[in-house]
Amino acid sequence: MDRRKFLKTSALGGSAAAATTLAAPAYAQGKRTLTMVTSWGRGLAGVFDSAQRCADSITTMSDGNLNVEIKAAGELVGAFEVFDAVSSGQADMYHAADYYFVGQHPGYAFFTAVPFGMTAQEMVNWYYQDGGMELHDELGEIFGLKSFLAGNTGAQAGGWYSKEINSPEDFNGLKFRMPGLGGKALGKLGASVQNIPGSEVYQALSSGAIDGTEWIGPWADEKAGFQEITKVYYTAGFHEPNAGLSLATNREVFDSLTAAQQKIIEIAAGECHQWNLSQFLANNGAALQRLQSGGVKVMEFPDSVWDAFGAASQEVLDENMGDELFKKIHDSAVASSTSSAGWLDLSSGVYTAQRNRVRG
Repeated sequence: MDRRKFLKTSALGGSAAAATTLAAPAYAQGKRTLTMVTSWGRGLAGVFDSAQRCADSITTMSDGNLNVEIKAAGELVGAFEVFDAVSSGQADMYHAADYYFVGQHPGYAFFTAVPFGMTAQEMVNWYYQDGGMELHDELGEIFGLKSFLAGNTGAQAGGWYSKEINSPEDFNGLKFRMPGLGGKALGKLGASVQNIPGSEVYQALSSGAIDGTEWIGPWADEKAGFQEITKVYYTAGFHEPNAGLSLATNREVFDSLTAAQQKIIEIAAGECHQWNLSQFLANNGAALQRLQSGGVKVMEFPDSVWDAFGAASQEVLDENMGDELFKKIHDSAVASSTSSAGWLDLSSGVYTAQRNRVRG
């Protein structure tokens, strides 16, 4: 089945359908304007920064021959409609977290995060050295996309709660915002899981529409203002030990570019990944101190909850193993991260523990 033909003739939703004027890149005096739709509210700390950096880098490195025009969530299409808009050719590229699109294929989760999955370093080892990029491309080809990693939040926090979590039973009936396969795992524990765009989470939490939320980490969470609503904050989560962001271009558009322009997009995405990861990690420590000074209670889940997270996560992964491509991606990621972890644990892991001990 021609996926792109199907999408073009199907109902994509109001805001996506309204974007039909974007069916082809705009040309002017030999230059092209590419429209980038994003899953991020304009100015949303870190994630919109990543999209903006990708857009600016592509425009600058191409000497303006590729002019990327960025659109925040809702300006042309909704936050979760960007995949279909680009896949169908109604927009040229998107910047998003690919685990928003596990409904298209569960394998997309691996290019953001899966519960009990890879750290940020393990992720780039897999992506650039052990076949992850090629699998991203294989998956994207099904949907008419050319995709690259283009941002990373690092390890994400366990989230903000209206009450303390003392046992797995405390998740029963809890209304919680968590996308991806991590959200499906929480659902196994009885939570009522919500998938809400980032720009709408504050209002949902403050109104009581949800009882808790994960977002990113101390810096982005502080910027979002969640500490104004609740003071119960779990700093380590099971769901996103790293969180890759992606830049995906409509494949027909990508193939129509010169080899140099294609390489510009690839290099801009890769540079943005590392820049964005350092942005989050450099800001999180000071932000956590400010949150604590403001009365936020920093907590850790008890072992019984971690055990429940682990069992539920494995159940979710097992449910998808019947899909041949999901299993292929899963097995590749696990093999790579297992190999990487052996050295990382014995080198930088031991060093970090000893450095912290010696420094006191």
